[in-house]
Formats: sequence, structure tokens, C-alpha cells
Amino acid sequence: MVNSAQDRTAAVVPAYLRLRLGIRRDTLGFLTSLAQERGDVANFRVGHWSYWLFAHPDAVRDVLVTRDEQFIKGPALRRTRKTLGDGLLTSEGELHRRQRRLIQPVLHSQRVAAYADVMTRYAAEAADQWRDGQRIDLHREMMALTLRIVAKTLFDSDIAAEVGALGEAMDISVGRFARAMSPWGPLLNYLPLPSNFRFNRAWGRLMDTIDRFVHERRAGGRPRDDLLSRLLGSTDAEGDGAAMTDRQLRDEAITLFTAGHETTANALTFTFYLLSQRPDVEARLHDEVQSVLGDGPPRAQTVDKLPYTRMVLSESMRLYPPAWAVAREPTAPLSIAGQEVLPGAIILLSQWVTHKDPRWWPDPLKFDPQRFSAEGRAGRPRWAYFPFGGGSRQCIGESFAWMEAILVIATVAQRWRMRYTATQPPRLRALITLRPDGPVPMTLCRR
Repeated sequence: MVNSAQDRTAAVVPAYLRLRLGIRRDTLGFLTSLAQERGDVANFRVGHWSYWLFAHPDAVRDVLVTRDEQFIKGPALRRTRKTLGDGLLTSEGELHRRQRRLIQPVLHSQRVAAYADVMTRYAAEAADQWRDGQRIDLHREMMALTLRIVAKTLFDSDIAAEVGALGEAMDISVGRFARAMSPWGPLLNYLPLPSNFRFNRAWGRLMDTIDRFVHERRAGGRPRDDLLSRLLGSTDAEGDGAAMTDRQLRDEAITLFTAGHETTANALTFTFYLLSQRPDVEARLHDEVQSVLGDGPPRAQTVDKLPYTRMVLSESMRLYPPAWAVAREPTAPLSIAGQEVLPGAIILLSQWVTHKDPRWWPDPLKFDPQRFSAEGRAGRPRWAYFPFGGGSRQCIGESFAWMEAILVIATVAQRWRMRYTATQPPRLRALITLRPDGPVPMTLCRR
């Protein structure tokens, strides 16, 4: 028991230092420990920011769905307007609703199905370049593949010659998010640091690429059926009837370009890593792919015939959710899970935490796709799993991501098994997405 003011200070200061060091060095481990120690509701501070971590599925539902209109995005994501502009990921209020109305039809599942052949063809091209016994950096390969896919489907452009430079620019851009998560991060943006010079060059490269594609579409020419052309033709029938301005088009294009390859590449990387650790699960997936596809390529209509492949992907995104946390700020005082929260506080809902809660996920660190069978889902709260968020801000590209990932997994699995060659699991880096912090070495074994 702490009896004196001096004793209380001695007890509090080390705890504060542990918190600061913990969240900076290991954000995911810090959030996990916080939930384990304090339960479904936990409060902590970083600088002048006050955070509330809510772990229970009911709180997830209340924030994302029931009270969706009472929140705005958290400060870290708002700061990404420097890179993403006012796209769907960062915009608020009526602008967000208008842009979503314009984009939703473009990414409808029936329209997305038209791009299945592109996804399969590019996946096959990548897999056919590999050699038996070759050692690859799986994450690098998946990033290059999904970057080519999103460029072709979004801009009708094969960027094979540019994929290295654009991939590097994307890495630098995404890495900038680490600074956005710090209360003092924006101050560093104005200093003459080498990192700022690198970022400005990378960002200029990405913007020049986007502007080139937008200019080509505005100039006309041969008809195209890419996502950018569809966005150009979209009008807000429920609102002012107008189309997007060039600025809005660019903001949405860079958002789709970034999110459309980053999250899927990470999900694919972790899926193949997990399969390499469970030969029994890998064998069952290979059996399903062989039974359904034979030697033929997967198509849009075969995606629903690969339920075990979908279960494998679902379980991978439980263990390694591409979006590892969602941040919101209340616009008025409100109560969440019995806790009064004031405007200015930051509410965290963490897929990383809730997806591993043993109340909903027995033996939570085990890779077990059967959790997503009909029997495995029975009795589990709906919002114990939310890899694509929820409510009015649920990821608009969800159907695109599911189809792309399943088609790539099936295409690669027809040709290869992979064996992880490092002695330790991949290190993780929690940026705007959850990604490996370094190479993911795999040795290829031809099937």
C-alpha cells in the first residue's frame, strides 16, 4: 500500500515512463497489455492526447454503427490529408457522404468482378517467373504484384517498368504515418531533415503519376473501362448532380491507389506466412483449389466455390489485421460502455486487441481457419471481428480486396508451396496498416 505523497510519486512516475516507452517501442504489445490489465475500458495519455481503448464488441458496434454520426476521424488520420488529400479515408460530413455516393457504384461487387481476369493474369505472371528452390522476399513480391493490379484496374496502365520506383515511393509515403501518430510529429515536417526531402521527392513522384493518368482521361482518346474512367463519369444524382472536380478525383485516386495495394499485399504476405507454418492447413487449401479449379485459372465466378480459401484469409486477417486500429473523436459528450467521454478525447477500437480476445477466440494465437466455418462462428458477437471497419465508413473497397486476395492465393497455390526460412516470426510495424518490418524470406517449392 502506498502511504505517502513521495511513495505515490515514486509509484506513478515509473508507470508513466513505462507507458511512454511501451507505446513508442511496441504499440501492439502495449495495447495488448493494456487490455489484459485493465479490461474492456482503458485510459492513457500520450503528450496532450487522452486515449480511451474500448475492447468489447458492443463498444465497437456503438462507435462504428449505432453512434457513427457522433464521431469524426482521429487526429493521426486527419494529418494524412497532407498525403491523401480529402479522399474517403480522411474527409468528413457531407463531403464524405457525397464522395461515397459517387464511388460506391464504381466499386459495386458486380462491377469489381470485371477485373478478376486482370488479378488472375498478373498473379500468374508473377508466380510463373519464380523458380523451384528460389528464395524470395515474399512481402516485396506481394507489394509489387498488388501495385501492378491496382494500377491496371484503377488506371488501365501496366506499370511493370515503374513498379520498383513507385513501390519505393509508396513505402516512404506510408512510413510517414509513424510521425502522424505522435502529438509532436507535425513540428518535424518543417525541419530540413533528410526524411522530409525523401518524402517530398517520393510524394512528387506519386502525384506526377496520378496527374498523368487523370490528364490522359480528361483528354479523351480510346474508351477505357478502368475505375478512373468510371469515376470521371460518376455524378451525384442524389445531391447537386455534379461530377468530381480534378482535385477530388486526384484525392480519391491516390487514396484508392495507396489503400488498394498496401492492405492486400500485407494480408497476402501474412496469409502465406501462416500457411507455411501449418502444412495441414496448406494441404487442405491446395486440395480445395485443385478440386475446384483443376489446371484452369480461377475466375470471378469461382471465388464463392473456394470457401476454405476464404476461411484461411479470414483467419489470417484476424491474427494480422491489415487495419490494426480505428480512431475516433466524439463531437459531443457521450457515454460508451458506461464511461463518459468528452470531445477532444481519442477513442481507439483495435482489431489487433479484439480479434485476439480469448472470450470470443479460444486459444487466440492459434492459426485455425475453422473459426470461420458455420459452426465456428456460432455464438460469437458480430463485432468481435471487423477487419474492414464498419458503419458509414466501412472500407468501400472490401469486395475488391476479398476477390483480389482469394484469386491471388488460389493462383499461387496452384503452382507453389512456400517455406519460411527465418528462425523468428516476422517483426511487425504498425503504421497506417500493419506490415512486416523487414523482409519475409520464403523458399519456393514447386507443386
